[in-house]
Amino acid sequence: MDWKIELIPVPVTDVDRAKAFYEKVGFNADHDHKVHEGLRFVQLTPPGSACSIVIGEGLTDKTPGTQEIQVVVAHAEVARKQLLDAGVDASEVDVQPWGNFVYFRDPDGNSWSLQAIESRPNG
Repeated sequence: MDWKIELIPVPVTDVDRAKAFYEKVGFNADHDHKVHEGLRFVQLTPPGSACSIVIGEGLTDKTPGTQEIQVVVAHAEVARKQLLDAGVDASEVDVQPWGNFVYFRDPDGNSWSLQAIESRPNG
């Protein structure tokens, strides 16, 4: 039986600011629904991803700025350029024996690492 990660909560202080940031980076806003006062659910999916993030109100007790997420990209340099073109402060490409990495943070300080590797053992 396959187990597939579907949704990762990302704690933020300002939902609309965070939503605009992730859309600027290229994420698709799949859902934005205020269930009731104190509960808002905003689901965003990175391009080509089967897993999404959720931001909103009343979703997590995590402190904004504490989430760390790593994603795989085809080319670190291309991903970095996309971030820079969107006005996001991105690191230089960090070349390691196991892959090339680019790092950035959202407006709340949640950290992202983008990893480009030659091949993955599980596809």
